Amino acid sequence: MKLLLQNTSHGLIPMYDADYEEKKRLKIGEVYTCEIKQSRNPDFHRKYFALINCAWHLQSEARKEKIKTVELFRKSVQLAAGYCELVYSHKHKDFIEMPSSISFEKLDNIAFEQLYKDVRHVIDTVFCSHISIEDFEKYLSNF
Repeated sequence: MKLLLQNTSHGLIPMYDADYEEKKRLKIGEVYTCEIKQSRNPDFHRKYFALINCAWHLQSEARKEKIKTVELFRKSVQLAAGYCELVYSHKHKDFIEMPSSISFEKLDNIAFEQLYKDVRHVIDTVFCSHISIEDFEKYLSNF
């Protein structure tokens, strides 16, 4: 179980409803072990996914039919931005690029901010080049 907690003068409190629901599963009086790590900025994490969802929304129907889902679109954009690792494909008998993990544990704030900038550049120049940056910003503010 992983919870996002905020430290206050009254102790650690869950940040979001989902974290609160997870915490409620812990039995009062029981002893638990936890590892404390400073979390990557969750608001910036949400901003990243808003960027991806906005760009997906602005794709043509033909492109959406080829890519199929917003999750595959995210992976495609991430690959185009260079956030990938090589893995061997037995089927293709060659190495192929797979998107790198962007989990909280894998990227710190600085690395995640760079990912955001690189992905934004790919979106602006490749996937949403048919839209001005100003118009894209207007759309993005709705996500």
